[in-house]
Amino acid sequence: MGVAVNSAADDAAVSLLNRHTPGGEAPKSIPKDSFHFAYIIYFTLGAGFLLPWNAFITAVDYFGYLYPDESVDRIFAVAYMLTGLFSLLVIIFSRRKSDAIVRINTGLGLFVVALLVVPLMDLFYIKGQSGLYDGFYVTVGALGLSGLADALVQGGLIGSAGELPARYMQAVVAGTAASGVLVSFLRIFTKAVYPQDIDGLRNSAILYFIFGIVLMIICVVFYNVAHRLPVIKYYNELILQAVKEANEANEEKGSLSGPVWEIMGRIKWHGIGIVVIYIVTLSIFPGFITEDVHSAPLGDWYPILLIAGYNVFDLVGKCLTSIYLLENENVAIGACFARLLFYPLFLGCLHGPQFFRTEIPVTVLTCLLGLTNGYLTSVLMILAPKTVQLQHSETAGILVVLFLVVGLATGSIVSWFWVI
Repeated sequence: MGVAVNSAADDAAVSLLNRHTPGGEAPKSIPKDSFHFAYIIYFTLGAGFLLPWNAFITAVDYFGYLYPDESVDRIFAVAYMLTGLFSLLVIIFSRRKSDAIVRINTGLGLFVVALLVVPLMDLFYIKGQSGLYDGFYVTVGALGLSGLADALVQGGLIGSAGELPARYMQAVVAGTAASGVLVSFLRIFTKAVYPQDIDGLRNSAILYFIFGIVLMIICVVFYNVAHRLPVIKYYNELILQAVKEANEANEEKGSLSGPVWEIMGRIKWHGIGIVVIYIVTLSIFPGFITEDVHSAPLGDWYPILLIAGYNVFDLVGKCLTSIYLLENENVAIGACFARLLFYPLFLGCLHGPQFFRTEIPVTVLTCLLGLTNGYLTSVLMILAPKTVQLQHSETAGILVVLFLVVGLATGSIVSWFWVI
């Protein structure tokens, strides 16, 4: 259970600190996370680093109107994923490691810049006009900048959360799901309020980007407050002591690229499980949901409601690990491969008996797809950094993000070939 994992991490913390406590002096007690503020901060940061991507893809109707001759959604995915993947590889194998605080603050700043591009360009240049393709190239550049920022923030945040007790990794992962829920509700709101003409699409897009900018500013403040909280300072002290012990034992000197392959070997099955999760998910969602299924009663609301259902259950799955954490990694990895059964099930919704082609089976399967995606992702991302020594937890966390990005990129490519 999640409580057992947190307790084990706290016991390990006390054990390590006791070794550095002078004789006769009482060991330092673990500070409380007052009002769960540290948890809230990591949850908000998790929501923050995915919101820029969600803003771009949720405004795809707006970009599709402006640039009708381009495959906007596919080009956006390639620009974002490949930039993020290349940037992560540079971070992992760089000989000189920058501090996570520097990387995360730099990434959050780049997110703000990238999010400002679209509304400013709309205000001063595009002004709702279709066919101005210079604006498209600038937009793709802003998306690439977001991909770089994502690598800096996500790699640094999940890497640092991997050094903390399991509840903080769970907070980050749940926050990523909350980002999707927020954007889905924004999409429902804008569709209900604004007309579906160019003015409505412009207003909707501007709202997504302004919302993203505001959240990024909140994330900057929250992240820089986090390091002043007693509970986070306590665990940072613990990490420094672990690194000092490792250096004294000559286990790790100089470049971090030395133990990377060893750490990769320890977490490779966790990573493979994550890759399989996102290949299955992205080859079905959102393409199948938005293009292959239809409902006469719900009309064009049907895909929007299905996407919202997926995002809500993805969030539920990522929150469930705070109640019960599946600690048997073999079972968790096996469950990732078992999700391949979603292929014939969704295929039945297209070509099976009439009942399977109705709204209820499609909705149930979509929610289960989100629930299993959320829960298994959270389980593997929590467990992976705990399989290595504390001083290697950050590197393990960053490697997990690398597997995640590979899964996202591969799933996006598979979706082009329409597995379903």
